[in-house]
Amino acid sequence: MKIAFVGKGGSGKTTLSSLFIRHLAANEAHVVAVDADINQHLGAALGLDEQEAAALPAMGAQLPLIKNYLRGSNPRIASAETMIKTTPPGEGSRLLSVCEDNPVYDACARTVRLDDGEIRLMATGPFSESDLGVACYHSKVGAVELCLNHLVDGPEEYVVVDMTAGSDSFASGMFTRFDMTFLVAEPTRKGVSVYRQYKEYARDFGVALKVVGNKVQSEDDLEFLRAEVGDDLLIGVGQSDWVRTMEKGRPAPFELLEADNRMALQALQDAAEDSYSLRDWERYTRQMVHFHLKNAESWGNEKTGADLAAQVDPAFVLQEHRAKADAAQPA
Repeated sequence: MKIAFVGKGGSGKTTLSSLFIRHLAANEAHVVAVDADINQHLGAALGLDEQEAAALPAMGAQLPLIKNYLRGSNPRIASAETMIKTTPPGEGSRLLSVCEDNPVYDACARTVRLDDGEIRLMATGPFSESDLGVACYHSKVGAVELCLNHLVDGPEEYVVVDMTAGSDSFASGMFTRFDMTFLVAEPTRKGVSVYRQYKEYARDFGVALKVVGNKVQSEDDLEFLRAEVGDDLLIGVGQSDWVRTMEKGRPAPFELLEADNRMALQALQDAAEDSYSLRDWERYTRQMVHFHLKNAESWGNEKTGADLAAQVDPAFVLQEHRAKADAAQPA
């Protein structure tokens, strides 16, 4: 299942997403974690030192490889150069799965060993000074969106994406790629402002959204969040001595995380599993096509010099059973 963590800068979404990833690994789930934030902090939150985090390969730099691999033998895609971030798969496309080995993971993913297991970690790459005036961060995140469009995941398989702060993910259709979106909000007026944006944008697309109250210190904080977000509030999380120790570079074993915070993480997993059970593959594929046609008309056709609407395979529906068959294609 595909899970997104969103929220305003400083809300604690990266910390919570890293705790959720650790929780999943401790429960023996298969996890691909993706740092899609403009500020690349997920690796550090998962225990990498500065040198290890800086050595993570940038997905944005591997976009030609990603396109060439995913294109496969799809006759509707004339060349990798005509693929854009929203290009959907069709017959002949190569699909990704969580547990397999493939050239995309070889180039873009690194194994991170945690206390109770290991995960694959991928990162878009940072937005550097050399990008100013010549690049848009959305183009870097486009590598993530293209992979999500071609990724088939099943039960006990998790793709956890730490999204860019604020509402930037609505610049494309990536916000519809997830079975569950956890919006991390502090119990303040500014803290819930991003929630209102997400709720408004996501309303027409059936996006499953739950609010995780962070830095909750009292029942009054919880009452404030309930009044602001209603039934979308899933749970509140308080201060954590374990997290403070980890952020000082002296991490304790994950099994020592406070019991109430472990229960909160289990509540997130339960909500994600409930949402995944409702996944509609046809709607998922239809929304993918919707945003591709929208992007093609607004900028894609002009940029590539091709009619990108022709890339849509009207008979194709992304489904779990397709992953094994398409993985069998020669690389």
